[in-house]
Amino acid sequence: MKPFLLLASRAEDTAADEEYEAFLRFGNLLPEQLHRIRLEAGPLPRIDLDRYSGIFVSGSPFNASDPDSTKSELQLRVESELGLLLDEVVERDFPFLGACYGVGTLGRHQGGTVDRQFGEAIGAVDIKLTEDGRLDPMLAGVPDSFSAFVGHREAISVLPPNAVNLAGSSTCPVQMFRVKENLYATQFHPELDVPGLLTRITVYRHAGYFPPEEADAVRDSVRGADVSVPPLILRNFVLRYAR
Repeated sequence: MKPFLLLASRAEDTAADEEYEAFLRFGNLLPEQLHRIRLEAGPLPRIDLDRYSGIFVSGSPFNASDPDSTKSELQLRVESELGLLLDEVVERDFPFLGACYGVGTLGRHQGGTVDRQFGEAIGAVDIKLTEDGRLDPMLAGVPDSFSAFVGHREAISVLPPNAVNLAGSSTCPVQMFRVKENLYATQFHPELDVPGLLTRITVYRHAGYFPPEEADAVRDSVRGADVSVPPLILRNFVLRYAR
C-alpha cells in the first residue's frame, strides 16, 4: 500500500505527536503508512502525489481569514505552499481530507468565504448530516446525528460554489463539505478523543481559546463527551483510498 501523507503545522511537540498518533490509531495505519511533514518546521518539499494514497491536513494555530498584514512570515509561507499543492490536488481530484484547518485552506482555495461568523468554543457539539451527507460514501456507517469536538475562531460562512455541504450544527452550518468526488474538509476534529482534547487544552491554554484561569473548567466540561463516531470518517477515508 502506498502511504498516506499528513501535513501538520503545530509547533508544540506534545500536541503534534499526539495528533499524529491519533491519525495512526483511528486510521488503523502503521507508522510507515502515514508520512508526516511538519510545515512549521521548514519549507514544504516537492510532493509527488503518485507516491501517496491520499492527503490529510490537520488542525493548525493559523487562521486563514486573518488579514495578510497580521500574519507571520511562517503562516504566509505555509499558506502559499498549501495553495500551490492544492492547485494540483484539486485539478487531479486527488484524495484529500482536511480537519479544521482544512476547511480554511480548501474552502478559500475554492472560492468560499471563511470568516469569524461561526466560530465555536472548545467542546463537543451535535453534528447533523444533510441529505447529501447521508448518501456520501465517506460517511458510511455514520449516524444522522453524532457528537464531535470543535474549537475554532473561523469557519465557512459561504460555501464554495462547487462544494456540497455534508454536515452542520446549530452553531456552525458547515461542519463538513466535499469538492468534486474526493476532496473533503471537516470543521470538527475526526481525530480527537477526550485524552487528545485534554492535552490540547493544556498546551493551548494561553492561545486565546478561553481565559487561562478557566482551563480546569473547560477540561471538566469535555471529560464525559462521547465522540466515538467521528473517527469512523478517518477509517472510511483510508479504506476508500488505500491503494
